[in-house]
Amino acid sequence: MTAHDFAPIFAGARVMVILRDLPPQETVRLANRAWDLGIDVVEVPVRTPEAVTALRAAVEAGRERDRIVGAGTVFTPAQVRQSASAGAAFTVAPGLDLAVADVALTYGIPHLPGVATPTEAQRARDHGLTWLKAFPAVSLGPQWFKAVAGPLPELRFVATGGIDAGNAADFLAAGVKVVAVGSALSDPAQIDRLAELARGDRAV
Repeated sequence: MTAHDFAPIFAGARVMVILRDLPPQETVRLANRAWDLGIDVVEVPVRTPEAVTALRAAVEAGRERDRIVGAGTVFTPAQVRQSASAGAAFTVAPGLDLAVADVALTYGIPHLPGVATPTEAQRARDHGLTWLKAFPAVSLGPQWFKAVAGPLPELRFVATGGIDAGNAADFLAAGVKVVAVGSALSDPAQIDRLAELARGDRAV
């Protein structure tokens, strides 16, 4: 157990949806759709001030249903503060910045940094970060996760970037704990197919 432990957050989840660059009302609609289908974890990236408003709306909707929402694309301490103020349960970044992870801890929320190499993964692990976002996952490929598990078996990965309903199962079979799907959600059929995957073997 570390301060950045995501096991309680994912709690058996296999799929996380990323609702990026959407108006607050649409963000809430899709978040509720995901929750209705059994996809419990939602991330809302906060690349713009408008996105923080969408995050806050999703957090409020989640509280009504006992669901949590995280903030994504968190690069800076200022974004950590904004995310915490909006009620985010966790923060996510595309890259590894240990200072941002430390700031998140001061707000009592875990941080999921992005890595793409064993060197970055080892640096994160040595800093107490054992849940990591592998990005871009589609470029790394499922075999990357099997290879990294050899020397770094204690790490838990969330695969992000290029994941959709067509390839998500391959990453889960390779040892990924959670697949995160964003851009693919522009296809309305994706979320239903992902829900089928989420309702499969839910053991982490």
